Amino acid sequence: MNTETTETATRAGRREWIGLAVLALPTLLLSLDMSVLHLAVPHIAADLRPSSTELLWIIDIYGFMIAGFLVTMGTLGDRIGRRKLLMVGGAAFGLASIGAAFATSPAMLIGARALLGVAGATLMPSTLALISNMFRDPRQRGTAIAVWMSCFMGGMVIGPVVGGLLLSVAWWGSVFLLGVPVMVLLLFTAPALLPEYRDEHAGRLDLASVALSLGAILPVVFALKEIAKDGPALGTVAVLLVGLGVGLAFVRRQQRLAHPMLDLGLFRNRTFAAALCIMLVGAITMGGVFLLISQYLQLVAGLTTAQAGLALVPQAGAVVVGSMIAPRLAKRIRPEFVLGFGMLVAAGGLFAFTQLDSGNGVVLVVLGLSVAAFGMGPQGVLCTEMVVGSVAPNKAGAAAAMSETSGEFGIAMGIALFGSIGTAVYRAQLPADAPTAVRESLAGAVNGGDPALLAAARDAFTSGVHTVAAVAVVVVVVFAVVGMVALRGKSRPAVESAGSAESAKVVDEPELAVR
Repeated sequence: MNTETTETATRAGRREWIGLAVLALPTLLLSLDMSVLHLAVPHIAADLRPSSTELLWIIDIYGFMIAGFLVTMGTLGDRIGRRKLLMVGGAAFGLASIGAAFATSPAMLIGARALLGVAGATLMPSTLALISNMFRDPRQRGTAIAVWMSCFMGGMVIGPVVGGLLLSVAWWGSVFLLGVPVMVLLLFTAPALLPEYRDEHAGRLDLASVALSLGAILPVVFALKEIAKDGPALGTVAVLLVGLGVGLAFVRRQQRLAHPMLDLGLFRNRTFAAALCIMLVGAITMGGVFLLISQYLQLVAGLTTAQAGLALVPQAGAVVVGSMIAPRLAKRIRPEFVLGFGMLVAAGGLFAFTQLDSGNGVVLVVLGLSVAAFGMGPQGVLCTEMVVGSVAPNKAGAAAAMSETSGEFGIAMGIALFGSIGTAVYRAQLPADAPTAVRESLAGAVNGGDPALLAAARDAFTSGVHTVAAVAVVVVVVFAVVGMVALRGKSRPAVESAGSAESAKVVDEPELAVR
């Protein structure tokens, strides 16, 4: 077969693009589910009357389960089939959504949210792995990933609007029922529109590796969240060390297995490792800065929760725009330069936060976030394409899972690290005689009723934002340069090799002719 025929055969046709619309459904749903919950929290608290600890678990358990099971589900999809895993996860997500909607106690809602997290962990790597298999042409794959990411961010934009409308006319459980018709549609359309892929030579899933991965990821994510809330207490640090120790045991086991759950050899691929690292850094900086800016809008600028949510909508739209233009720019300019210059633009947006004052800086926040989000859009799309496109098709599930896990870890690390920096500056800038409640958080000053102390606390918090933003700017600029150097002249994806393509067998391709 000549080169021209091979290139034609790898290009996606109409069925693949229709299939992409199907894959966008669970992606849109997951972002909707995350964005509407916070609006429902006051209604849940009033109805179910959870304790403060139970309420935190209602919010956090979903993210814990997603982070813990992403690697497992990504590699499981490689073994049993990515479409099959997507459909099983979709059905489970729909059933768990019904359970959450009609929960009658905090424990029941926590359990349903945990099941939603496990099911959600099947959806993201499955959709991304299927995209990487369906769109073998690098340019088409970049566009498909941009659409996929834009749907996720689109859900973040419309989530508060849809959630607000539902909560104004129905009970809090209605926000969970959004997922049911979406998953029913997915289950009906997926068999006809999505081909089945699996690795015929993957071997059996090693249950000990599954246990070790959960024993590593869950304690680390939990510890990072606790450090962000309460600082590095002895017990929290111990939990973090336990997670890291179990993680080391997981790595050693993968090195000994003939068919490891996670192929650590992927990290020897320079493109894969560099792109994954840049994604991690992007999630760390944006996750940490976003935390403080959200608090600034409500506790310093004085916006309500709904007003703050609306102020954050433009940045989600900016990500969509940045994501969609990235593949087009990458056709004319080398991808690493598009990525690097986009990160420099993002650094400019983050720099705006160093100019905030303790008055009303809402306009500057909206502009800064929008510029930063626009600049980070290309980074997300191009790095994701590099991660899934630089490995063989039979490893697409594991690569997609690593891509998603880096984002989850990055956000948790960003909240812990930048939150700790901001808190340290905040406390250092407070008057020496400030009450303990005020030193704990700015919310203590807001609820304290002392105007002079509140003004001082807001100035101190704003100083913390300045410091965090300055650190974020430096980090983003450094990694923009590192990314352009490390990804310079990146090799073509491994999907081009015939041997790799054969091992990622198309098990069931309904009426899908080879083009």
